[in-house]
Amino acid sequence: MTHSSHQQELRDAARHLGRRRFLTVTGAAAALAFSVNLPAAGTASAAELDARKIGEDPFTLGVASGDPLPDSVLLWTRLAPRPYESGSGLPRARVQVRWELARDERFSRIVRRGSATAHPEFDHSVHVEVKGLEADRVFYYRFRAGNWTSPVGRTRTAPARGARNSVLSLAAVSCQAYHDGYFTAYRHLAEEDVDVVFHLGDYLYEYAVNASGGARNYTDRTLPAHFNKETVTLEDYRLRYGLYKRDPDLRAAHAAHPFVVTWDDHETENNYAGGTPENDVPPEEFLLRRAAAYRAYWENQPLRTPQRPVGPDMKLYRRLHFGTLAQFDILDTRQYRSDQAYGDGWQKPGPESEDPSRTLTGTTQERWLLNGWRASRATWNVVPQQVTFAQRRDVPTDAFKLSMDAWDGYPASRDRVLKGAEAAGIDNLMVLTGDVHVGYAFDLKKDFDDPTSRTVGTEIVATSVTSGKNGSDRPAGWNNQMQANPHMKFFNGRRGYAVITLGAQRARADYRTVSAVTTPGAPLATAGSFVTEVGNQGLTPA
Repeated sequence: MTHSSHQQELRDAARHLGRRRFLTVTGAAAALAFSVNLPAAGTASAAELDARKIGEDPFTLGVASGDPLPDSVLLWTRLAPRPYESGSGLPRARVQVRWELARDERFSRIVRRGSATAHPEFDHSVHVEVKGLEADRVFYYRFRAGNWTSPVGRTRTAPARGARNSVLSLAAVSCQAYHDGYFTAYRHLAEEDVDVVFHLGDYLYEYAVNASGGARNYTDRTLPAHFNKETVTLEDYRLRYGLYKRDPDLRAAHAAHPFVVTWDDHETENNYAGGTPENDVPPEEFLLRRAAAYRAYWENQPLRTPQRPVGPDMKLYRRLHFGTLAQFDILDTRQYRSDQAYGDGWQKPGPESEDPSRTLTGTTQERWLLNGWRASRATWNVVPQQVTFAQRRDVPTDAFKLSMDAWDGYPASRDRVLKGAEAAGIDNLMVLTGDVHVGYAFDLKKDFDDPTSRTVGTEIVATSVTSGKNGSDRPAGWNNQMQANPHMKFFNGRRGYAVITLGAQRARADYRTVSAVTTPGAPLATAGSFVTEVGNQGLTPA
């Protein structure tokens, strides 16, 4: 029985279970669907393919690295000679992949080498954790399979935990709908001098992509028909990652910089909340879909072993340190959240949204975040996450509405986080955000309803790579939002990314934008630049 037919059988069976009965067997069903036939440690679950028999380039999806530690780098690739086909053009067999890590791009000074197994159960993805490295060093890496050699990637280790480093440059990106345009921003990002890239969610979209690539309007190629449907099954999600990662600009950015990734909703389904789907779908069916989405996400991202999912669960929140300069607490605001209040969308706040029991992070993750702050000795405490943290009213009148999908729909959760930061003595708090397809700059206020209250941090919202198509400098609602939110210092609707430079005395944010994404090759501009000082939070024009 094929994996997809096995998944369909489980889905059909699940429809006949009552909800209460299902909740008692969710773990078992997910384990059956997504753990059977996984390769056990030290065992071989499939025949081995002689890599010399691979007749087409298996490195079509490029290489990537992620989650840099002071003594370790995580290297990724996936073997896919034909990424638009089920199985990616390889048989269900293990493949041995060799890897090399060097100090120079020519690999004349190799510091580590080894081999890893690309298992068919993980869609022939490879995750290599190279340990025992020097801190704060640039390295180059590549993979070999048979007679084929991958492109060269560049990565780096983080500074030592107690190192007194004085500068760190990072980029923040999000929201890259393939069907909305070209990934031109990534081509420019590949040329930026940054230490690490944070992807804040919506790495792919579950929506259908037609034969011409949507707004890309291909005339020299035709995409297979199976992309022209919403992703639901494990095979659907795997194929969609193959489509996205085949993009040359995205591959260039991954090869140039280590990435730290977290998801938002579209990696699974628009605006889902925990185990609650967007549409009227049985919860048991949605959890099977979520398990498929999470499995494909791990297979296709440079993530370490602790992030490997189990059924419909995946612990994506984690903490990284870059010397004494910065601590990064990467959040997951999708998997554990309460359902959106008032049916989601923009709504007038009220008792339902303001219920103190509502949470965006879940109790365990919230406690982990606050405990991490209590132990932090970093100058900058940065929180890469998904949805707008600051209050964001839509109009400057008492009839304002707020987004129920953002932290505005969970104000008690936001208040607990801000109070936790204050109690921990966090002086330089910075939140990094994606999701909304615009660039925002916010001062974070102790009391958002009082513009004169103390500024307790800043929020940098990175615009989308493509989502929303070309955009404009002043989108609809620009005047209303700028007037309604005195703590909003910047609002731009072009596509691009943000570059943030953290220093010992101040931080700077530069909003990079491209003029268009529906045609390739647009030039890069800087739409705005802001600084905030250590010990004196608040954004001012650079």
